[in-house]
Amino acid sequence: MAEDARLRAVVTLAQEMAAAHTPRESWRAAALGAKQALGGSFAAVSVWERELGQLRVLVNVGERAAGEEEFPEGETYPVHQFPEIAEFLHEEWAGGGEPNAWVETAEGVAGGAASASIGASADASAAGYCHQRVAALRRRGRGSCVVAPIVLRGQAWGELYVARPAGAPVFDRSDADFATVLASVVAAGIAQTELLEEVRKLAFTDPLTGLANRRAVDMGLDEAVERHRESGTVVSLVVCDLNGLKRVNDSLGHAVGDRLLERFGSVLSVCGAMLPGALAARLGGDEFCLLAVGPSSDAVVKVAEDLCVRAGEMDLGEGVACGVASTGDPIGPVRTARRLFRLADAAQYRAKAARSLKPVVAGRDGAVVRLADAPPPAAHDRRAFRGRDPGADGG
Repeated sequence: MAEDARLRAVVTLAQEMAAAHTPRESWRAAALGAKQALGGSFAAVSVWERELGQLRVLVNVGERAAGEEEFPEGETYPVHQFPEIAEFLHEEWAGGGEPNAWVETAEGVAGGAASASIGASADASAAGYCHQRVAALRRRGRGSCVVAPIVLRGQAWGELYVARPAGAPVFDRSDADFATVLASVVAAGIAQTELLEEVRKLAFTDPLTGLANRRAVDMGLDEAVERHRESGTVVSLVVCDLNGLKRVNDSLGHAVGDRLLERFGSVLSVCGAMLPGALAARLGGDEFCLLAVGPSSDAVVKVAEDLCVRAGEMDLGEGVACGVASTGDPIGPVRTARRLFRLADAAQYRAKAARSLKPVVAGRDGAVVRLADAPPPAAHDRRAFRGRDPGADGG
C-alpha cells in the first residue's frame, strides 16, 4: 500500500507540474508536491547560481519560519557554507556519481543521518560539514530534512529540500531514495516549463532589440482598453518613428542600421522604466511604442519628451517622431484598442510631418483627433502603414 501511495504521489506531482504555466507556478507545484509526497511540513526549491557560487531559494511552502517568504527576493546561501553541496557538485557528480538525496537531522549525523548522507563514501566526513544545516534546523524548529539534488540536462541545477518539525518521525534511507525519484520528476517539470517560457518569449519578443513585439502590444492593449472600459483606468500609448534609419542603412550599411535600432530600443526601455509596468516594444521596421496602464497622461507625456531628447542625442540617426494618445486627455470615447492606436499614430504622423523635436499629443493638438477620424487615406498616405484602416472603427 505504501508503494501505491508513493506511485500516486509521483503521478500527482508530474501532473501538477505539467499544468504549470510559469516558472513560479512550476517551482511552487514542485515544492508542494514533494512536501505532500514525503509527509513534510515545509519544502523549498533552490537553484544553484554557478557564477555567484550560491544557492538561491526560489520558493518556500508549508509551515514557514520567521523571515521565510513564499517567493523570496534575496534568500541565498553561499555554497561554501554547505560543503555537502560542494562535494556533490564537484566530486560526486563530476566523478560520474548518481544524484542521490540525503538526510540530515537537528541532532547531527550522530542522531541517525549518517546512513542517509550522500552515498556511503560521505559517511565518515559528514559530521564535519553538516553543522550549517543542523543549526538551521534547530533555529527553525525542524527535526530533520531530506535534500535531493535537481539535475537538469546533465548538469546540477539546484536542490529540493523537504523538512519535518521537531518531534515528528525522522526521515530515513527510504525517504531519501524516494526524494531522489521526486527530484527527477521535478527536473523534468522544470525543463518543460523553461521550454514553454522560451517559446513564449520568442513569440512575444523582437529578436533584434529584445523588446516586446507587435503581438505582445496587441494583446496588452486589448486587455488595457478593457480595463479602461470597466474601471476608467488611464491607458496611454506612445508611438515612435525612428528618423533617418534608411539613410543610415544606405550610407553605412544594415549592420550599423541594426545598431541604431538596438540603441534606440535601449533608450526606449530606459524611458519606459520611468512608468511602472510600461511595455516597451518594437512594432516592426523603424516603429516603436510604449504602452502605459495607470500613470497619468501628464506623466506619460513627460517621459515621451525625455525620450525625444535622448533620441536626439544619439550619435546615430536623426532623432524620433513621437505621438501620444491617452484616455486621460480629451480624445473622445475609446472603446477599442484600434482607436487608441489610430490616435497615437495620427499624433506621430503630425510630429513627423512637422519635424517636431517634441511629442505631439492627441487631444492637446486639435488636428490630431480630426486626422485620426478622417476618411480612409489613399494607399500611398503615410497613415496607412501596418495595414490599419483609420476609418474602420467607429470609436
